[in-house]
Amino acid sequence: MNNAHAFEDWVRTHGQRTELALESLLDAANTNPARLHEAMRYAAQGGGKRIRPLLVYAAGALSDDANQNALDAAAVAIECVHAYSLVHDDLPCMDDDDLRRGRPTVHKAYDEATALLVGDALQTRAFEVLANAQCDADKRLAMISILAGASGSRGMAGGQAIDLESVGKKLDLAGLKQMHAMKTGALLSCSVQMGGIAAKLNSIQMQHLQNYAQALGLAFQIVDDVLDATADSQTLGKTAGKDAANDKPTYVTLMGLDYAKKAAKDLQETAIASLESFGAKAQALKDLALLVVNRGK
Repeated sequence: MNNAHAFEDWVRTHGQRTELALESLLDAANTNPARLHEAMRYAAQGGGKRIRPLLVYAAGALSDDANQNALDAAAVAIECVHAYSLVHDDLPCMDDDDLRRGRPTVHKAYDEATALLVGDALQTRAFEVLANAQCDADKRLAMISILAGASGSRGMAGGQAIDLESVGKKLDLAGLKQMHAMKTGALLSCSVQMGGIAAKLNSIQMQHLQNYAQALGLAFQIVDDVLDATADSQTLGKTAGKDAANDKPTYVTLMGLDYAKKAAKDLQETAIASLESFGAKAQALKDLALLVVNRGK
């Protein structure tokens, strides 16, 4: 990809690929129990930037020998886990939000009990999809293991727990980085790693990918902090200003807006530099790093 139009075409093509994969691998809305399956589709197919599936496909592009079925399975699995996390995050007992992706949250469009079950079912569907991926058993197991670790108590769920425990408290920069690395960075890193597994990369290449993903994951959350403080709800597709309203520690509240913006830019450069050894095959990953940091501009 040599220009913005080429990247836009790539994003559109792989976004459509994600939608088709979700359509194929999620149960039909009229499958019994119909209300639950309809709500699962509402949560998972309700738009969004699809950054995580795009990272899967971009990492897969690092090899001409990538297993395409495994890439589709990984893209759907990571998006199911991400969607489940948003459904639960929006519940009244968590962040209590009424708006997600410009639409009523699942517990508002349906009810709280359905939303709870939607999250549960999307999470288990993710692992079912990976278990049935058409690739070598060792690669299926590796993807399942990585996704389990990234979404559990030492990953996303643990990061959310720290986030909830930190309301009204002071976190230092190291604590904030740890929370972000778990809550947001873990799934972003998992996306890239699963794409690398499907692409059959070696251990050295996977380490370069890991370095990229760690920098990108932190940059992503810092930009989220900046946008929560500076953008409106229509732009975000969710309620703006909730971090400040809930007295949550963020990069903006801890270090200031200018510091946060510079930190995101520095991490973007670190992420891109980590891909040097891949040459032109890493262009989509580089462009995604630019997209993540330039959101809202």
